[in-house]
Amino acid sequence: MKYDVIIVGAGPSGIFAALELIKKNRIKILLLEKGRGLKERIELIQKSEVRSQKSEVSPTISGWGGAGAFSDGKLNLSGEVGGFLNNYLSENDLADLIDYVDKCYVQHGAPKKIYGDDNTIEIEKLKSKASQNNLKLIPTRIRHIGTDRCPEVLQKLKNSLEGRIDIQFNKRVESIILDGSKANGVRTDDGEEFLSDFVVLSPGRGGAEWLEREYRRLGLTPLTNPVDIGVRVELPASTLSFVTDIIYEPKLIYYSKQFDDQIRTFCVNPYGEVFQESAEEIFTVNGHSYTNKRSENTNFALLVSTLFTKPFNEPISYGKYIARLANFLGEGVIVQRLGDLIKGRRSTPERIEKGITVPTLKTATPGDLSFVLPYRFLANILEMLESMDRFAPGVCSEHTLLYGIEVKFYSLKLKLTRSLETEIPNLFAIGDGAGVSRGLIQASVSGIIAAREILKRLN
Repeated sequence: MKYDVIIVGAGPSGIFAALELIKKNRIKILLLEKGRGLKERIELIQKSEVRSQKSEVSPTISGWGGAGAFSDGKLNLSGEVGGFLNNYLSENDLADLIDYVDKCYVQHGAPKKIYGDDNTIEIEKLKSKASQNNLKLIPTRIRHIGTDRCPEVLQKLKNSLEGRIDIQFNKRVESIILDGSKANGVRTDDGEEFLSDFVVLSPGRGGAEWLEREYRRLGLTPLTNPVDIGVRVELPASTLSFVTDIIYEPKLIYYSKQFDDQIRTFCVNPYGEVFQESAEEIFTVNGHSYTNKRSENTNFALLVSTLFTKPFNEPISYGKYIARLANFLGEGVIVQRLGDLIKGRRSTPERIEKGITVPTLKTATPGDLSFVLPYRFLANILEMLESMDRFAPGVCSEHTLLYGIEVKFYSLKLKLTRSLETEIPNLFAIGDGAGVSRGLIQASVSGIIAAREILKRLN
């Protein structure tokens, strides 16, 4: 059977591409996903605690909803964070599409409350205090779904598509089929071929390496994305409450004096929990927060962005190497008290037990992150923590916990049109895996952009 459109990947970009495409009747759409359906993902995680087990097709990042299914569901409503779509759209066009996607999330169960719409005077005071300590504070408007409500919203999105498109799970796409110079379909790893007039690639972060291999096989022009490597910081929620009570997820950016590298906070979770996730035989650390459940801690990532130059062009492999080193030394995620790191000693279970900050990730191995992180990364992180401590006293407490490693893998970017079409006609690349977004909202918007261009051509 031939389709009008094939979508590879059922993360937010693929889902929203499908939602936009079904607005035109009688379009034949196939959505292929290498992972499982939402219910199966949840059952696997609950039964076998997959978040702490190595898995090639990890239920935590692959399947219906992609990696965002078990995130804390932050919808960043500001165009300057969460992706690179401002390189393809005007500020006004991007704002309009963000609003369009946001309304769709609300229609499917996202809460109506938005953080960051009020307290403008207090926000300006926080920005001023941050700048006095060499930090740039980017206040963002955020709609927080919560880890506990994400599956519910994703199921409602799926309900809107059922009966309108074909969805096949456990289907790993191996290669893209060309007819002359145009995309003409895909081939799965079991040899099955599906043909179509248009192909939309939305494999997510879990499919970034596959997408990179396909780019090279097809001779497409790559533009290297940075790799983000760092730690997840956990401390008493009271330390940052004067900020997070006003700005739910403060974005802080710092440029190190020693190396002039950018370090940034990412995924701030007030009263949240740290958890371990796995993908392709690698354990990494992450964090989330719930809408109806609170811990006594706040956690956030500190990530160092590195853009490698020639001849090296394997940022994903480099990030995985660092994560594997942490796994090798700690049999998973390592946790260390900041005080122990500064004193040049490893943390032991006894030292963690004596600490004021009680770890929410109980399975982390006490250890020494200085054996894992390269000096440049470690120096950058410590420098930013010192700056943050002047902004929020207590951040640099000896009891502050650092978990490692946190790595964000981003695919190679491609030369794309404003409609996110590759150099191969009728082949589109969207979402985090394609390197155009770094979050739920911009991933979803990228799906709308590609779908609207396809609808124009089908008309």
